[in-house]
Amino acid sequence: MIQIGDTTLMLSDPAVILSLIGIGAVVLILILLIVAIRASNRSAQAAAPLAQQMGFLGQRVQALSDGQQQLAGGLTHVSEAQAAAQSNMLKLMETRLQTVQQQMNTNLATSAKTTAKSLGELQQRLQTIDKAQENITKLSGDVLSLQDILSNKQTRGAFGEIQLNDIVTKALPSDSFTLQATLSNGKRADCLIHLPNPPGPIVVDSKFPLEGYEALRNAENDWELNEAAKRLRSDVKTHIKAISEKYIIEGETADGALMFLPSEAIYAELHANFPELVREGFNSRVWIVSPTTCMATLNTMRAILKDARMREQAGAIRKELGMLYADVDRLGARVGNLDRHFQQASKDIEDIKISADKAGKRAKRLDNFDFEELAQPEEASQAVLQLRDKAKSQGGPARSGGTTTQD
Repeated sequence: MIQIGDTTLMLSDPAVILSLIGIGAVVLILILLIVAIRASNRSAQAAAPLAQQMGFLGQRVQALSDGQQQLAGGLTHVSEAQAAAQSNMLKLMETRLQTVQQQMNTNLATSAKTTAKSLGELQQRLQTIDKAQENITKLSGDVLSLQDILSNKQTRGAFGEIQLNDIVTKALPSDSFTLQATLSNGKRADCLIHLPNPPGPIVVDSKFPLEGYEALRNAENDWELNEAAKRLRSDVKTHIKAISEKYIIEGETADGALMFLPSEAIYAELHANFPELVREGFNSRVWIVSPTTCMATLNTMRAILKDARMREQAGAIRKELGMLYADVDRLGARVGNLDRHFQQASKDIEDIKISADKAGKRAKRLDNFDFEELAQPEEASQAVLQLRDKAKSQGGPARSGGTTTQD
């Protein structure tokens, strides 16, 4: 950029470059002219051509000067147009900046409200996540506790017994089973269900072969898988044999027993991949049940108990009906007796009424008698009394001395 008075020339402008080139050419010509004048002193012969050349160069310089003036006027016009364009551009940019600023302010206010709302929702969700995290932490602790329980055989057995007790308590009446019942051979069963004969009392014992199942689930190659399957088969067979020998007693228990598995997964694994163990249980009269199938089996037993109790009550009902019939017959006889008593009492009342009427009439007649008639000899009075007694006994009238006497 070159500052010449109030005019500013931009080196990147083509017109300015052309002007500078023209000025450089003029300066070069002047230099050449000076060189030529010096050379004229050396050679007088070259003066005339040099003069011609100088005239030609003068014309060229004049032409260049005229072009420079035209170029300066063009540059001035271009500069003015560029200034006007810059002013218009600045005004337009200011207007657009104001519009953009207003839009930005509006968008920022809207964004602030939306952001505040989003932050509130996010805070609520974070609170929900915190609660869920607390539940997850608590659940993790419960899972670890459950793992601790299942890792120990004694606590795992207690866990199975508690689950069995809960299912039996919900499915059967309290007087239809005994928990931790001791049999005649001294063995204690987890649960003894008192079914009627047949089949008779049946034992339910809880078993939990967890180690073999976990080894089967965690096996990473064929060898580990085969070893885990062998262990699971051995454990289940041992449980089946123990239940068959301890809890099936002829004449005391049913001809079979139930082995309760507290895990649906182990139950499904046996039926899916170890059907020979299920068949062996059938052959040993030990039926394997899970929590779901145990509940269904107990519901069937409850129906059997209900039917047996109804049959037991049928005799008592017939006995009560016989006694009720005897009571009704006795009541009928007593009602008949009471009816006869009422009839006799009614007849007695009628007789009393008749006697009362007769007594009233007699009193009226006596009131109408003269005292002289009453002063009769004693013999006559005795005769009258005899006739009166005779009339009462015969139920008819009697005459004495021409006078009729009635009861």
